[in-house]
Amino acid sequence: MAGAAANAAVTEASGREEFGLAPVGVPVTEAGRDGGVRSGEADECLRRSDSHFNAGRQLYFEGDLAGARREFDQAVDALLRVPDSLPDHGRIERRLDEICNLIYRFDVEKLGAGQKADEKKVAFDEAPIDAISRMTFGVDEKLAPKLQSELNQITSGIPLELAGPVPGLIRFFSTTDSGRRTLLAGFRRAGRYRELIQRILAEEGVPQELIYLAQAESGFLPRAVSNKNAVGMWQFIADTGATYQLKRSATYDDRLDPEKATRAAARFLKALHERYGDWYLAMAAYNCGAGTVDRAVERTGYADYWELLRRHSLPRETANYVPVIIAMTIIAKNPQDYGLDNIAMDAPLEYDSIRVSAATHLDLIADATLQPVSVIRELNPSLLGRLAPAGFQVHVPKGMGSTTQDALETVPADSRHAWRLHHVSIGDTLAGIAKSYHLTPERIVAVNGSSDTLEAGDTLLIPALDPAVPAKALAARHFGKGRYSLARVQSSRSSLAQRGGHVAVSRRVSTHVSSQALHRKAEIHTASLRR
Repeated sequence: MAGAAANAAVTEASGREEFGLAPVGVPVTEAGRDGGVRSGEADECLRRSDSHFNAGRQLYFEGDLAGARREFDQAVDALLRVPDSLPDHGRIERRLDEICNLIYRFDVEKLGAGQKADEKKVAFDEAPIDAISRMTFGVDEKLAPKLQSELNQITSGIPLELAGPVPGLIRFFSTTDSGRRTLLAGFRRAGRYRELIQRILAEEGVPQELIYLAQAESGFLPRAVSNKNAVGMWQFIADTGATYQLKRSATYDDRLDPEKATRAAARFLKALHERYGDWYLAMAAYNCGAGTVDRAVERTGYADYWELLRRHSLPRETANYVPVIIAMTIIAKNPQDYGLDNIAMDAPLEYDSIRVSAATHLDLIADATLQPVSVIRELNPSLLGRLAPAGFQVHVPKGMGSTTQDALETVPADSRHAWRLHHVSIGDTLAGIAKSYHLTPERIVAVNGSSDTLEAGDTLLIPALDPAVPAKALAARHFGKGRYSLARVQSSRSSLAQRGGHVAVSRRVSTHVSSQALHRKAEIHTASLRR
């Protein structure tokens, strides 16, 4: 973890993008994970499945759950019918996993309904390096000739030496159940962040192999936490994170942001390498602190990692730390020798970023993006709760930045921390909608203006329950004098009451976010739904 010892010393493209899936036509990601093989038959099946999924999602938010289920089933069936003999069948399997996961989320969460009301803080994961650092790995002389042969055929930006416990760690990761589970979990999860990390490492001018430092530290878990209170994918402690502009507050922690933390880690490692002129000592200092390494060098007179290891001059966890990174790098560079060449990596996480101008609840962002709230939370691991503070840069599914921003702007700025957007479904009644949010129908009518009908696809503003503010005051406060008169609000209430407040069956879809809230259609959509 970054600077742990120092802390102790001071006591401390279209439709697929919309659903958080990688686009069908991404040659680097898809082809790269299947050895460059792509088939037209697989492409067509993926397009057909996506078409059904898009249609099912549209029906879902119009309230036609039976129709949505039919389309979702056809999306899955289109993939299940693909022959196993296709050379790029791995693409089909990955898409099937992604779609099934999203369908499950829609079923369970229904835009946040499945979330626990008392869920305040983000869950953290145990950092894998904690367990590995406590193990003992002997020297494995039998593996040396084979490993040396492998090393002679690869190139690396950091030195790869078969010294100390490195061969024993390679055996641990490649042959034992626990070691292989740890290795495979990290390799699969690396797919989400590999392109982002590689880009930043290149921009900062440090070796690409340092990506395996993140695998050793966290297994690419953005919310990993160590027993020394280092957190995030790159395991920064608070002081070191602050040095590299990773900010913290009661609502967010930049150390948990994969992009910001990767940038900070690259700069920190570069500074350590400039200090020591050696990548092994730089990585050791990243783990236990530069002060610890400096004292070990001064005490022994050796500025050599392996010599410091032989003299037991470094902490025990650091004795395994650098060898773990070396072992993972050697295995990754020889995937065919370790059964990793056919491992399906997770699809890259792709997103747009928007800056919220007011404190905004993640449930409201989920409403605006027509996504399960868990998707929004996964894209924003640095948020410690469910509220994005004013000025925070929120990640939303790729292709949905502008439409999400437009939708949020329709909610009064000082109410985005608590208000919701409700997408009207077939069979909804005003009374039923109000009851589900613990409100009165009058409160909903007061903030939504002057329409006398509801239709499937409409979007309603749902005010927070605040008994201290009368409905009339809310209407005057948020819509201004003359725009929505109180007489028209009362007329709307009367008309809705006479009609029973039932929603008309409609498939009408608008092409923009209207300024009139009651008829603000659910097409806060991307191009795939406007074909």
